[in-house]
Order: sequence, then C-alpha cells, then structure tokens
Amino acid sequence: MPRRVTASAPYAGVVDLVQYAWVVWLVVALVCFIIEMVTLEFTFLMIGLASTVGLVSSITGLEWWAQILIASAAALLLLFLVRPRLLERLQESGEVNKQGIEALLGMAGEVTRSFVRGAGEVTLANGDVWTARLSPAVQPRDPDVGERILVTAIEGATAIVVPAQR
Repeated sequence: MPRRVTASAPYAGVVDLVQYAWVVWLVVALVCFIIEMVTLEFTFLMIGLASTVGLVSSITGLEWWAQILIASAAALLLLFLVRPRLLERLQESGEVNKQGIEALLGMAGEVTRSFVRGAGEVTLANGDVWTARLSPAVQPRDPDVGERILVTAIEGATAIVVPAQR
C-alpha cells in the first residue's frame, strides 16, 4: 500500500539551512575571538563582534542576505572607526606588555648561589632562576649570596647582571 503524503508535510526530510545560520555566526565569532587571543591586534576582535551582530540578526529572523549585509556593515564600521581608536588609546596608555627577553631587562633579582670567577646563579623578581655572569662593565668581583642585582642583558641562557645600587 503506497504511503500518502499529507498537505502538512510537503517538506518532510528537507532541512531549511537558513534557520541554522545562527550556528555559523556563532562558530565564526568564537574562532575570531580565539585567534584574537593569539594575535592581540584587534582585527579579529572586530570581525568577531561583527559576527555577533550577524548572530543577533539571524536570531531575529532576517533573511540570509540581510544578515550578511548587516554583519559586513558592522565589520567595516568596527574596523575603520573603532579599531584605530583602540590602538591609539593602547599606545597612549603605555600599557603594552613587554614579553620575552625585553621583560627581563632591568629586572631586579638576588644572588642565590655564590659567584665564582664572575659566574653564579640568581633568582629574578618574577621567580625565574638563571645562571648569571657579572657584566664586564663593572669592576670584577664576586657578589655574595643575598646581594641584590639588576639584569642588563641576556646572552643565551645566561643573565648578564650588575650589582644593584643601594
């Protein structure tokens, strides 16, 4: 006996992909936010925020082409109006975090293992333990355990230090 198709189910088995556009917007926004955490230059943050605008427009039931237009307009506005101002404020505030070797230069520390012939071990203010050499710019002597030092350079895995002024 053949199955009857009722008028209430003309699209049985067919999925309307436009109703799931919000999932695409959500995934794009999350990927952009994750990339932004690595790059830290606000481009992907702006695109992620524009994707969030697309997500909201999708939830409100707008057509797919309207969602894309709204998200594109939001991305352009954010990239060209908001991002430059954020970068400018970041530069003005001087809050750019130093990383790597730059963060160690000028850092204070303490001698933790006696220096012998200008070489020893120091613990820096951030808790890192480094092998250290006395800088050739200071008078040759061996700093004592507990003496305060300052890092002037990094050469490989060795901190070049000078005794701190008291």
